[in-house]
Amino acid sequence: MVEEACESVMNIGVEIQSNEGKNDECVELDIYPLSSYYFGYKDALLFKNYNLHHQLHKIKSNYAAHGLRTCVEAVILVELFKHPHLLLLQVRNSTFKLPGGRLRPGESDINGLKRKLTRNLSENEDGNGTEWEVSGCLGMWWRPDFETLLYPFLPPDVKQPKECTKLFLVKLPVSRKFIVPKNLRLLAVPLCQIQENDKTYGPIISGVPHLLSKFSFNIIQS
Repeated sequence: MVEEACESVMNIGVEIQSNEGKNDECVELDIYPLSSYYFGYKDALLFKNYNLHHQLHKIKSNYAAHGLRTCVEAVILVELFKHPHLLLLQVRNSTFKLPGGRLRPGESDINGLKRKLTRNLSENEDGNGTEWEVSGCLGMWWRPDFETLLYPFLPPDVKQPKECTKLFLVKLPVSRKFIVPKNLRLLAVPLCQIQENDKTYGPIISGVPHLLSKFSFNIIQS
């Protein structure tokens, strides 16, 4: 699992190098208005009330059973007031998170992310009628040891990291239904509010604007 994750980092680097000199312009990304989408609710999901100590204990147990724990999260953008907004889930009116979650053992990044998006944002958990366009990996965060700190790089002296979180760009169609569990809130937050706001959103979310710097936003009005 560690070798596969590290190999994906190398592949990203090779892809970037292969594109150097071919096109120095930003990659254009279409963003549609928030008003183009329908938002509804479904039955609440069951969340276990883990504190920080229990979360780290869970990571230890998972590592002992399956090795490296891999999480996948979606970066989804919409337009509001002519500005790009990031879709975030809010848990218990306090914690913010990107849509996504932990992979099952042997599950691929793309399939796992689509499963998590369907579970959290679609009406039917079987995925019928829901398609997710998962684009490239934007970045990766690592947990070198059983601790709270996450790094946006894998330290060279760390040979057995405990957790890897991968961020993927997910492109939305012109319209879609978002059906969210009642105990979650789906919010559209402006990138300018998220930028370097680590105290409110944490290091991963607050770093998303940096990951999007290569894109030129094409805001499409309805």
